[in-house]
Amino acid sequence: MQRVLITAGAAGIGREFARAFAAEGAKVFICDIDEKSLGELAKEIPGLVAKRYDMSARAEIERMVPGAIASLGGLDVLINNAGIAGLTLPVDQYPPDDWDKVIAVNLTAMFDVTRLAIPHLKQSKAGCIINMSSIAGRYGFANRSPYAATKWGVIGFTKTLAIELGSFGIRANAIAPGAVDGERIQRVFRGRAQISGRSTEEVRKEAFSQQSIDGFIDPQDIAQLAVFLASDAAKSISGQVIPIDNDRQRA
Repeated sequence: MQRVLITAGAAGIGREFARAFAAEGAKVFICDIDEKSLGELAKEIPGLVAKRYDMSARAEIERMVPGAIASLGGLDVLINNAGIAGLTLPVDQYPPDDWDKVIAVNLTAMFDVTRLAIPHLKQSKAGCIINMSSIAGRYGFANRSPYAATKWGVIGFTKTLAIELGSFGIRANAIAPGAVDGERIQRVFRGRAQISGRSTEEVRKEAFSQQSIDGFIDPQDIAQLAVFLASDAAKSISGQVIPIDNDRQRA
């Protein structure tokens, strides 16, 4: 039975991760700041451990990881899913405090969770780390500087983890989704529309014109990719960035 820790696991892609791994028989611990969604998912998935923690606060992370390990009885799979979109503004107008918030959640929290989880992953027979990047980690994104910077940073962090941890049998990979339907991407589209003077529908059509398959990414497909990457079938895959983006060609 795999023991799985998922950050930001109560809604969106994180919720689908929890559902998918639980369906495979894994023991799953999720953390999130959304107490309502945590409670709802805990009722849905028998045996799921769901706790409220804020990934922007190092002190909370330093409580969360040991608590998760104790609940799970060890750790086999770490999924670093926590992330925020930030504002849609050009660099010279971006508030420094908001830049710091995006860096704290998207990159620093990933570092903190991972550094605390590594000693436990080393005790697993098949340790696996899955870090959530984005198409923004493959292209520069106008007016999304901290988000793009962190998602590029996730890739560098992931490749370094793969190099450092391979000798311990721990694999590390990054998933880079395209536009996943939900409130977050809708906020991004509205922000782009406001800053460009176009309609939200025009922004959406432009985004989809840059990929060969029209439409949003299904979060359930992302979850199934994670299940595969954590399985024995992917035992030779490490240090990779795997896009799931309807063949996105450019930013």
